[in-house]
Amino acid sequence: MRRRLIIGERIMYVDASTPLNCVFAVKLKGIITLSRLQKALFKIQQKHPLLQSSIEENNEGVPYFVSNDEIEEIPVRIVSRSGNEDWQVQSRKEWGKLFNDKNMPLARVVWIQGEEVSEILLVCPHCVCDGSTFVTLMNELLLLLDRPDTVLNRYLTFNSIEGLLGNPPGQSIMKLLRAKFFSALANVFFLLKTPRKPEPVGDNYFLHWKLDVETSQQLVQQCKQEKVTVHAALCLGFLRAFQKVRGKNAHGKVICPVDIRRFIPEIKADMMFSFAPIAELKLEKSKSLDLWMGAKKLKEELNTKIAAMDVRDLLLMSEYFHSSAKKMVKFLLNTDGTHDLTLSNMGKLAIGEHYESFEIEAMYSPTVGFPWRNPNTLVVSSFKGVLDFTFLSNDSFLSREDAVSIRDAAMNFLLTDSKKEQYA
Repeated sequence: MRRRLIIGERIMYVDASTPLNCVFAVKLKGIITLSRLQKALFKIQQKHPLLQSSIEENNEGVPYFVSNDEIEEIPVRIVSRSGNEDWQVQSRKEWGKLFNDKNMPLARVVWIQGEEVSEILLVCPHCVCDGSTFVTLMNELLLLLDRPDTVLNRYLTFNSIEGLLGNPPGQSIMKLLRAKFFSALANVFFLLKTPRKPEPVGDNYFLHWKLDVETSQQLVQQCKQEKVTVHAALCLGFLRAFQKVRGKNAHGKVICPVDIRRFIPEIKADMMFSFAPIAELKLEKSKSLDLWMGAKKLKEELNTKIAAMDVRDLLLMSEYFHSSAKKMVKFLLNTDGTHDLTLSNMGKLAIGEHYESFEIEAMYSPTVGFPWRNPNTLVVSSFKGVLDFTFLSNDSFLSREDAVSIRDAAMNFLLTDSKKEQYA
């Protein structure tokens, strides 16, 4: 394989000197061994082509995924466990570490080792994984730790978007001309758009909390009763919270990434991939709308925008925007944006709950060390009936105190009075 990163991957790559890493952590109770962990990681690496490749830039600084026969095995760093917060400390450490050794794979593991309880942290650069990829890799890792004889089926990679999607019959000359026109327009836009703010110089941080099973189910059932999705309710709750805490500085907009696999069947559920089409939702300004009426409107808006997405066309046309990639990255690094946050809802994690040799005590929603000027991101997941949240930002853009106030306000909007103080 020698494949140029597609435009979504290219943006998440940033550049050779800027880390943008994701960390997915699980808490286990039971005995695991280094030998079994290494064997599991070896099988996973043999399945996924991206874990047998490195990123290399050509003479023009364009990054490519390149197959590497000399690639080493996925490394494991072992840390002695001292408490329940260790996974947060180690996650933040992993944000800042580059994947810049061409003979090392684009994944690594941290094992926070205790006598009976351990945390396993899976770390990947964002340019090779989205939320679904993380779920796949963690599911495979746990399965192999429990049953080492499990067979994983390898799959072939692709070397271009056309190789993935084929040559679509509807690819007209007019579409190609339109793509080239908008590409040139984008170059002019980003060239003229002088950054007003410096790149963030503060520290990235995240808040983590969860709802207990009873409170989680109460929120889910309330959403069902009101005929809205949990996602829509969370969007509205946090947009209102930003409005309450930040006042005139709030934008009233949320960005929602959508799993690309629902549009592109060629990208199988268990394949590594990192590109998510996005829908931007806007808060209704009318103060007369109650929470559930507002959530219904956001749900309808999201459904309408998803239905209108032509993701195959988006992937094909985006290949004409590579000349703008560096300018796009600079724009993200230097501008505040016009949204309050990105909300990535992973839903109920498709990961096994029951194992013979260990017990899963908790899954933690992934964390990401975004370098963007506006890194505000909420990641939500559900496992064993528990809703789990991580809120990520940078203290030069949003103070930790404001982030805590936004979290508290959002939870108070969403939960009934008897449950407001029960999240932790």
